Amino acid sequence: MSQSIAMTMGKRTHTAELEVRLLREGIAESKHYVQAAVADDRGRVLSVAGNAETATFMRSALKPFQALAVATTGALERYGLSDRDLAIMCASHRGHVEQVRQAFNILWRCDVDPSALQCPIPNGKKSALQHNCSGKHAGMLAVCQLRNFALNTYLHRNHPVQQLILGKVAELLRMPAAEFIAARDDCGAPTYFLQMGQMASLYAQLASGSSVEMERIVRAMTHHPTMIAGEGEFDTDLMQLTSGELVSKAGAEGIQCIGRVGEGLGLAIKVNDGAKRAKYAVATHLLKQMGWISPTIAETLSERYMTLSECKRLDVVGELAMM
Repeated sequence: MSQSIAMTMGKRTHTAELEVRLLREGIAESKHYVQAAVADDRGRVLSVAGNAETATFMRSALKPFQALAVATTGALERYGLSDRDLAIMCASHRGHVEQVRQAFNILWRCDVDPSALQCPIPNGKKSALQHNCSGKHAGMLAVCQLRNFALNTYLHRNHPVQQLILGKVAELLRMPAAEFIAARDDCGAPTYFLQMGQMASLYAQLASGSSVEMERIVRAMTHHPTMIAGEGEFDTDLMQLTSGELVSKAGAEGIQCIGRVGEGLGLAIKVNDGAKRAKYAVATHLLKQMGWISPTIAETLSERYMTLSECKRLDVVGELAMM
């Protein structure tokens, strides 16, 4: 991976990881360790906590880039898909009625039966449309329908729709597609093993406004934040509170990625033990430190995601180190 865009930072650099402490009435009870990187849209790592070359699976934070396959092929125009449809393609939704209906709308408009979805049916649910990745899968099927690709194998890594997605990510990171390490995500679709600096750079490019297609994806996500996660969820709250200034997407196992819209800057976070609570605490802490959110918004997020109960709260120790 020596040709990757993240390598523009030069030699390998190690700095202190961030530490998230669970305090019970002020006394530390548990600790999580977190790595983070900030990069610009040219691939330069600007600041880091931990090691920007640490690699991990991007998980659902990859979804806006998987949606590029839809935005760049003409599928949106061919099937009359809206920004709400594009938003649900980028979502890790909660299976709420409006979210399920939006995923169904994509399939209905491109004349694909919902039985073609190969994401799992969630426990206790009746349909794959209720899976949190159903919008992403519906988008992939829309491209397959447009290009006459096989529908029944759309999750295979060598399927044309997956190769199209990989090509888009490879182009953004200036890497040969053959160098990417892939594995199946829990929904069955490929996800990629990327460095922290690379993930941050992807979100910097997403937020930069340099591509009409990525600009539309950002607009869809920030204008329809309830599609992306749901009320009371971090991504939705952050995008609502910042009124389109930040684009945010979580991934499983402690992944959180955020782009500063119009500024060409991206933040990637990885909690070493995968704890969800720690990544939201770190995101709030770093966004305040960098001035990406106001003190008022930081206080609101802290109350929602760092104050766990009357006797428990999260505290973050450490800062990003400049490169």
